[in-house]
Amino acid sequence: MTSLAAGLSALQVRFWGVRGSVPACGPRFERYGGNTPCVEIRCNDRLVVVDAGTGLVALGVELGPDAPATIDILLSHLHLDHVGGLPFFRPALMADRFVRLHCGNLRGETAEVALDRLFSPPLFPVSLAQLPGSFEHVGFKAGDPLRLDDGLEVRTIPLNHPGGATGYRFDHGGRAICYISDIEHEEPWPPPDLASFVAGSDLVIYDGMFSETEYLRCRGWGHSTWEKGVALCEAAGVTSLAIFHLHPQHDDEYLARLDAEMGARMPGAFLAREGQILTYPADD
Repeated sequence: MTSLAAGLSALQVRFWGVRGSVPACGPRFERYGGNTPCVEIRCNDRLVVVDAGTGLVALGVELGPDAPATIDILLSHLHLDHVGGLPFFRPALMADRFVRLHCGNLRGETAEVALDRLFSPPLFPVSLAQLPGSFEHVGFKAGDPLRLDDGLEVRTIPLNHPGGATGYRFDHGGRAICYISDIEHEEPWPPPDLASFVAGSDLVIYDGMFSETEYLRCRGWGHSTWEKGVALCEAAGVTSLAIFHLHPQHDDEYLARLDAEMGARMPGAFLAREGQILTYPADD
């Protein structure tokens, strides 16, 4: 089930893709999953999608003919692992569906020009505009609140990533989920504005692509470690952390050991898994 029962006031997250950079496939990657970033957020039965990596394909199949007439996709940024699922998203292949793409890391410009460069010959056979579904491109500045057409407001924050990226906060029914990917930590850590942004949330989804050793070789690539995710949550008083954007070469055996190590360090910390659903009922 991808939707909540009618009338039930809750905030829900479902992970459709949790890997970074490129998909991971094969029996060594079955437990945590191999698709690139895509997260489904439900405010009651209101659907919002964050990022459009290869996990978006499976979400589209699950939605099937019951997909909402209009679907909002909030892009953290435009790197390939976050947009590669767009032309294969089933609602985009349906003539009576409308997909609205929101992009906040281009100083208010939309993603249309960039996506047209990517999805066009010789790199791709057709443009998004040539698909049966209709697309609308919305630009905003990361840090400004994003107001969707039905009045739903999503808070945003700029993130430290090559070319920029946008973090999102969803507040509904007295509960909150924050999506903080892709980000590279800075010193001192965490920055006060980011700690304030996630404070009071029920869950922080955080980019933990590298181990501390790997990060030493990959400074400047725009990613972080689970230890910095824990430090952010401790500073902000958040007790639940989902580590996301998992390294494509970290297999199930490695990640299981990491999961246990994280849980010992912070009981509410875990590695996100493809297909995992978390529901936060409204505060009474």
